[in-house]
Amino acid sequence: MGVTSFTQDFTCPIAPSRMFKALIVDSKNLIPKLLPEFIKSVHTIQGDGGAGSIEQVNFTEACSYKYAKHRIDELDEENLVCKYTMIEGDALGDKLESIAYEVRFEAASDGGCICKMTSTYQIIGEFEIKDEEIKASKERVLGIYKLVDNYLLNNPQVYA
Repeated sequence: MGVTSFTQDFTCPIAPSRMFKALIVDSKNLIPKLLPEFIKSVHTIQGDGGAGSIEQVNFTEACSYKYAKHRIDELDEENLVCKYTMIEGDALGDKLESIAYEVRFEAASDGGCICKMTSTYQIIGEFEIKDEEIKASKERVLGIYKLVDNYLLNNPQVYA
């Protein structure tokens, strides 16, 4: 089994604690609200939403995937860090065993934040992830971050 990792950073004018609350703590409510054309629902199917919990994301017919299950490995609200792993779903196919993510939110000098994400792909066999696939994945994540960023800018009272 091989391992491939990549990182990406995203800066935004929103305070780190607000972005963490929106993108991590309350994502199961906010993301389906902001992306109803792609995400049907997000449910906690095991646990209380903290470390060890498993959440299932159900996608709409507009997506090529039906669902994804994520296990929350660490949820550190004090340090604004979340680690979770995609453990099941069509996106893994027969080439990936899992995808582990670490997301951290750090204060920027302008009062906003820097969102840092590391994705680690556990690959089955000799499969190689193509650069185009990594680029497409980064663009999807960046699109969600920007959507949340804009939502919070337009709704300053939310997650304040």
